[in-house]
Amino acid sequence: MIDLDHIRAETPATERRAYLHNAGAALTPAPIVAAMKDYLDLEAEIGGYAAAAREAARLDGVYHSVARLLNAAADEIALVENATVAWQMAFYGLAETFKPGDRILTAEAEYGANYVAFLQIAKRKGVVIDVVPSDASGALDITALEQMIDGRVKLIAVTWVPTNGGLANPAAAIGRIAKAHNIPYLLDACQAVGQMPVDVAALGCDMLSATGRKFLRGSRGSGFLYVRREFMARFEPPMLDHFAADWVAHDRYELRPDARRFENWENNYAARLGLGLAIDYALEIGLGNIEKRCRLLSTRLRDGLRAIPHVTVRDLGPNPSAIVSFTHDKIAATDIVKAAAEKNVIIGASDPASTRIDAERRQLPMLVRASPHYYNTEAEVDRLMELVASAR
Repeated sequence: MIDLDHIRAETPATERRAYLHNAGAALTPAPIVAAMKDYLDLEAEIGGYAAAAREAARLDGVYHSVARLLNAAADEIALVENATVAWQMAFYGLAETFKPGDRILTAEAEYGANYVAFLQIAKRKGVVIDVVPSDASGALDITALEQMIDGRVKLIAVTWVPTNGGLANPAAAIGRIAKAHNIPYLLDACQAVGQMPVDVAALGCDMLSATGRKFLRGSRGSGFLYVRREFMARFEPPMLDHFAADWVAHDRYELRPDARRFENWENNYAARLGLGLAIDYALEIGLGNIEKRCRLLSTRLRDGLRAIPHVTVRDLGPNPSAIVSFTHDKIAATDIVKAAAEKNVIIGASDPASTRIDAERRQLPMLVRASPHYYNTEAEVDRLMELVASAR
């Protein structure tokens, strides 16, 4: 059971607003904010180097927290500035091994930042980007994926929970196909981590990227990369410094044996500490409990929105995530977001460019994006529905 009263007491902003923008950046629990402030105060008192040395055990523990979250080993975890850096370190490192004519398979709802990177490597290397079609539900079509496999496929890269559309792609089924054909599998779990259980063994991914600021409720400027231990030897990080690799002779370096080879030496230790504490906070509540609560609230919101005239819910998939996307026939998405903010109901909007292939296929305009989390109440969800229903 989730002790909602206790959690909301530790999220004081819930007294003042209905915050339903967790797919953007969630509200960080007060104890985590306090711990990060304490760390910054320590840096101010004794200096950054001494503070890191004094808190070394706690900082090192963040690797173990991420590993517990993912059912991974601590040496398979790199801590980085954000999910984009995590994804790019994996993708661009692997892309160095690509040759002209090699193929990347991805999904229709792939995130814009990832697809831009595909395009850059296609331009540089002459690789081919092939988009796997969606099935009738809107999820990546597993049968089509299997049929598209050939010897030129060098990467399957998919966003598990896209930035809009409510979709949760069949990540584990994709992993089984990738493993059967020995194809590297990069999973963008930025929107999944923190709202549902994530088990890299069950998912079968070789690499997974995520952020701290979204459903994990950590701070901005924090993220992590998982790289399967047996997979690390297949490629090098695209950039190195003397933390990622030892300079062992004038003409030679040796990579670290663990995933920290994907890090660089300098980082935001306060944000890193907050990430670990946010993960521990989520694990104490239980990701199964969190997922159940998120589904309850998002289902309530979708069902209510469908009953409102002029509103169209734009979500896909048989088991939608806690990201609820919708449009209003007569009111622009940005106007709904602004009107909601004036009533202290915080939501967001999603531009078609963020998932261009899916948006063009479905002819989507700008979408309203609401993303309830476990600390929200049914009454807050209802407030949003009432606001949309009365919008003019």
